[in-house]
Amino acid sequence: MIMNSKTGYFPRWKVNTSGGIVAPDERLPWGPSLLLGVQHVLAMFGSTVVAPLLMGFPPNTAILFSGIGTLIFFLFVGGRVPSYLGSSFAFLGVVATATGHPLGTGPNPNISVALGGIITAGVAYAIIAIVVLIVGYRWLNYLMPGVVTGTVVMVIGLNLSVSAIKQAATTPFDAWMALVTIIAVALVSVYAPGLLRRLPILLGGIVGYVVYALLGLAGVGPKIDFTQVSKAAWIGIPQFTTPVFHANAISIITPVAIILAAENIGHIKAVGAMTGKNLDKYLGRAFLGDSVATILAGFFGGTGVTTYAENIGVMAVNRIYSTLIFVIASCIAILFGFCPKFGAIVSTIPSGVFGGLSIVLFGLIAVTGGRIWIENKVDFSKSSNLIPAGVALIIGAGMTGGLAVQFGTIAIDGIGLATFASIILYQILKERNPQPDEAAFADAAVGTDPTEEHVDAEQR
Repeated sequence: MIMNSKTGYFPRWKVNTSGGIVAPDERLPWGPSLLLGVQHVLAMFGSTVVAPLLMGFPPNTAILFSGIGTLIFFLFVGGRVPSYLGSSFAFLGVVATATGHPLGTGPNPNISVALGGIITAGVAYAIIAIVVLIVGYRWLNYLMPGVVTGTVVMVIGLNLSVSAIKQAATTPFDAWMALVTIIAVALVSVYAPGLLRRLPILLGGIVGYVVYALLGLAGVGPKIDFTQVSKAAWIGIPQFTTPVFHANAISIITPVAIILAAENIGHIKAVGAMTGKNLDKYLGRAFLGDSVATILAGFFGGTGVTTYAENIGVMAVNRIYSTLIFVIASCIAILFGFCPKFGAIVSTIPSGVFGGLSIVLFGLIAVTGGRIWIENKVDFSKSSNLIPAGVALIIGAGMTGGLAVQFGTIAIDGIGLATFASIILYQILKERNPQPDEAAFADAAVGTDPTEEHVDAEQR
């Protein structure tokens, strides 16, 4: 574990009321921090609920272990990496294959079989983490330099963008409500007074929800259905399930550990770029925290977890990276795990409003990838950079809607395949000796004739 003699294992969070960037080792006053915690819960809630519903897992159990997992992650990284852990979509295809239960068809009767595979995936992930802790993290920089990490981060945003657009375009009315929500988020983030400017996702979502509800009451659009809210209990024990270990399920699900590690690298690189802090030294601990959280969730009936791009998007909007916010968010999630009524209330948020919020969040993640390129001074006149990035972006943006490449029992989705493609292509093509004609080849690839530019320069 990395220790700091001045601050100890955990940082000393200083109160920041300047209105500027709040670093991971700083915090806001407790009132605004509580609201920001709620905002992060809302940001993760949609995906954290959708993933278990698709796999046939109980959603309240997934919410509970997302909160517990986030606290575990916080402890392992010593409160120095701001991240929220939610249900991982990397498990969707392999769980469906291992259990023989099609996605989105109701409760999964073979959850216990899937849980055994999730646990072994967590163990494999923990082994990767231990290797990083023993050997060090610098080899990861060699494996994933700026051009690769920037590409992976951009791919995450682009890959998720399809789901955001589908949500926003559910109906023509939803599309207009998505636009209203996006405008509300933008206006709050730029023009709201004081600390309210820090809550664009929460406040923008509330504005979109209220406008949707009022238009529904006026007969302009559909009314929000509160039937399930009235039926849901205030307090309820989540459904726990005991895992069963089957060799077939283990062989299918365990390789997901590689994808979880790749996602985590991309997310930590994105947070590092936004905060201006090099967080690479915490990669091993971040892997270990994520893996232990996944193992624990698997033992009790939760889905495997991963660091969440949605919450990184929230940080990109409000520029508040205090890790204490995620302690608050995790505690709220744990409480909501025992409150079925909360889940029912959040489920009433219309697709258009969720879609508008997602467009903002995922768009900012994609732009952060470009920021990583700029900060690492990636030279796109070189084909060794241009081709790995271009190929990976098209793969990541195009492989959506459940598309995956099957290698035996292993299914790799768009984000995973794009990550591997960018790493492998870069390692094959990276410049080992000076190549003076490289710029000409790269220009030719994008349709630019350097000879014509030279002639034009002479004529001028």
